[in-house]
Amino acid sequence: MTIKFAIIGCGRILKKHVEAIKEIDKAELVAVCDIVPQKAEKGGNEAGVPYYSSYDEMLEKHPETDVVSILTPSGYHPEHVMDVAVKYKKHIVCEKPMALKLEDADKMIKCCDENGVKLFVVKQNRYNLPVQILKKKLDAGSFGKIVMGTVRVRWCRKQDYYDADKWRGTWSMDGGVIANQASHHIDLLEWMLGDPVSVMAMNGTFLSDIEVDDTCAAIIRFQSGALGIVEATTATRPKDLEGSLSILGEKGSCVIGGFSVNRIVEWNFEDEDEISKNEMLQKYSENPQNVYGFGHRRYLESVIDSIENGTHALVDGLEGRKSLELINAIYESVETGKEVKLKFEPRWSKLGK
Repeated sequence: MTIKFAIIGCGRILKKHVEAIKEIDKAELVAVCDIVPQKAEKGGNEAGVPYYSSYDEMLEKHPETDVVSILTPSGYHPEHVMDVAVKYKKHIVCEKPMALKLEDADKMIKCCDENGVKLFVVKQNRYNLPVQILKKKLDAGSFGKIVMGTVRVRWCRKQDYYDADKWRGTWSMDGGVIANQASHHIDLLEWMLGDPVSVMAMNGTFLSDIEVDDTCAAIIRFQSGALGIVEATTATRPKDLEGSLSILGEKGSCVIGGFSVNRIVEWNFEDEDEISKNEMLQKYSENPQNVYGFGHRRYLESVIDSIENGTHALVDGLEGRKSLELINAIYESVETGKEVKLKFEPRWSKLGK
């Protein structure tokens, strides 16, 4: 059985989805679309598929589509997800973040459930080889009591990046460094450390002429008692520095670094001798180089498996909502200057406004 994909949105991330679909034997790309005709034409020609400037026209002409991948600006995700679910009853892959407002995420999840379609939220870095082995060590209890987890996003996004599209750097369509660039890393921190109970944060806009923040720091307390640190900026100069995750526990510590959480930097455990450590590092230490981490192939393979076999998706709508709630809580703390308890209903967060 071949799962047929159609894509809405021909922006920066399109190439990675096209490449991933082409690498999977059970996947086929049937069409792409973008409201900007030039982008649609460029995306279609490069992918070698028909292109459209209306997704209604695309899906009406390609009823064989099984999955619609939504790669539009974040602020449009709720509208596009729910429209496709209601009108076309297609399974949906939605790029991160799934929405900007929590209430929109809840509507998306409910809408997809009511219309019998699966909603998948793209968090491809969970499939990075170093991240996978780290998760196994955590689940096996090799760290013992967790003390602290830290994510660092030290990337370079200059003004030309934000000026390339009007929606970038806006509260209504994009969100700041926490909602956009660091959303994958916040997801990983929660996946490793469990449910957060409170967060305190500060941010600023230092080197870019944008509405939103280009730099943010947050301290999180998790249900286990462990502390989490989020350090995120697009104001690193003159080039990207790192995208990293570190976990510290009573029996071990690990740092996964590289550009996008794709290389083991430190790996130290009381229960591992040097031979076992070296064998593990040889097998799992680094992914193939890819600006978006391990790439989207393994993520989309899991989507296909879930559709074909009814398996549980690693990142469905409910799982995608978890990191969005923490992201909103970070912005709530920024605006109020106070520690924010989770679960909560956003009142002052600017995301999506």
